[in-house]
Amino acid sequence: QVQLVESGGGLVQAGGSLRLSCAASGRTSSSYVVGWFRQIPGKERDFVAAISWNGARTDYADSVKGRFTIFRDNAKNTFYLQMNSLNPEDTAVYYCAAGFNAQAVGVSRPRSYAYWGQGTQVTVSS
Repeated sequence: QVQLVESGGGLVQAGGSLRLSCAASGRTSSSYVVGWFRQIPGKERDFVAAISWNGARTDYADSVKGRFTIFRDNAKNTFYLQMNSLNPEDTAVYYCAAGFNAQAVGVSRPRSYAYWGQGTQVTVSS
């Protein structure tokens, strides 16, 4: 079992920044991939970014490239999503997820991840 706890969501004006955190604990291993997804009501959960456990590889959705950065703090087993230049279309509930060997199925696919956090709301006002 892997436990994930997100924090850092909130309300921000367009053009602003937020940093989301995802603290991982439990039976983690270097074979896990950590991903961030977002979801708005009535829509599917969309891929945002992913990072290998050791931080060597990152992947981003086209919609966030150049604005969002995913990274990790090795000492704290915590993964971050730095979000800059936010716009109202970024408004959603953001989830972090952990998947064992997620790259084998595809890091952008929700079904590649077995463990999910509780989600944190991000609201960007215009």
